[in-house]
Amino acid sequence: MSFLSDDTLRHLREAADQPEFTDHRYRIECEIGHGGGGVVYRAHDTVLDRPVAVKVLYEAAEEARAVAQLEHPGIVPVHDAGVLADGRAYYVMKLVEGRTLDEFAASEPNLNERLRVFRRICEAVEYAHSRGAVHRDLKPRNVMTGRFGEVFVMDWGIGVKGTPGYMAPEQSSAVATPASDIHALGVMLRFLAGDAAPKPLRSIASKAAAPNPAGRYSSVAELAAEIDRFLDRLPVEAHRESPLERVQRFAQRNQTLLLLLGTWVAVRFLLLFLRPS
Repeated sequence: MSFLSDDTLRHLREAADQPEFTDHRYRIECEIGHGGGGVVYRAHDTVLDRPVAVKVLYEAAEEARAVAQLEHPGIVPVHDAGVLADGRAYYVMKLVEGRTLDEFAASEPNLNERLRVFRRICEAVEYAHSRGAVHRDLKPRNVMTGRFGEVFVMDWGIGVKGTPGYMAPEQSSAVATPASDIHALGVMLRFLAGDAAPKPLRSIASKAAAPNPAGRYSSVAELAAEIDRFLDRLPVEAHRESPLERVQRFAQRNQTLLLLLGTWVAVRFLLLFLRPS
């Protein structure tokens, strides 16, 4: 009696799970990740001659229809959908090539650039909330940044279907609300800001990720507005400034004015000093 090796069994299992697209326009090339509720493959669209991403779902096909309703520059568009011969549903998306948010953060030392990306994430999530969708699985691995400044919030399957999956403790309730996404955004902001972040920014992240939903920002738009105030060197609602911090912020916000004023004072002093007696 012969036994199959572990490698052989694994290969056979993968072959059995591989979606069959023989009679379809999409040619599967390789697996590129597991998303909420399905497996994502890199594929080639033989009709339009372009690379695409194909997500084959574990369960019902409602996810494709729900995700397709989220038409926003920060959310990957759905091109096509269908059902395989074995009954599994699939949908086809734009193939996003770039870096995950954690990879981006590891190579981007500029805090303002990190916050620019965070603002783009907020815009996509705010739009989804306006359409009644909650992501429920926001984390750095589910955000992609492209070569030309694109920012995409990926993998909406868990939220739009309302099924459980990997999520932060605040996202684990049976009925998720926008507050759960705000909590996840606060955790993400804390990650992007780093341990050396200015106190006002740390206060913003702490309020967004507060344990009690009542203590968080009431909407993603409110959180984004706080980030804008921080970037514009204005006082933020989440942080009570000390007199010294207020002076420092004024100096940073008005560097050009203070430089011109200092130059004027120096010139006046020199003219006074050099004036013949």
